[in-house]
Amino acid sequence: MYEWIRAFHIIFVIFWMAGMLYLPRLYVYHSRAKLGGEADEMLKIQEQKLLRIIINPAMLAVFGLGFWMLYLRWDAYKLEAWLHAKLLLVFLMGAYHGFLSKKRKQFAAGERPHSEKFFRVINEIPPILTIFIVILVVIKPF
Repeated sequence: MYEWIRAFHIIFVIFWMAGMLYLPRLYVYHSRAKLGGEADEMLKIQEQKLLRIIINPAMLAVFGLGFWMLYLRWDAYKLEAWLHAKLLLVFLMGAYHGFLSKKRKQFAAGERPHSEKFFRVINEIPPILTIFIVILVVIKPF
């Protein structure tokens, strides 16, 4: 049973990360779009659907399945420092998710919360966190 849970956990991580990489790219385009224009309205819909249909459900599945795995093997994991570091990074990814959700609401309200360059730079956060998370899980350096 544990391996099935882990498999679906990984599947939903992929879905979550795909959305987390794509959403800031939409914000790059949105920050350049004319307020009230066709692109502005289309991007509002795309951003909202991406969060509601893909990113939010995937994140909930990642956390739910992850906590289920922890529950099943807590005695083996509770003293593993690599796991505690991984969980910290995953919670940071969750905070980043919340930040992106807030930005979507600002765009939906007709605001331009940041520049195109800002969204290009922050789009590097998920890959960097993912690199460290995968290294922690596979290598278990400490």
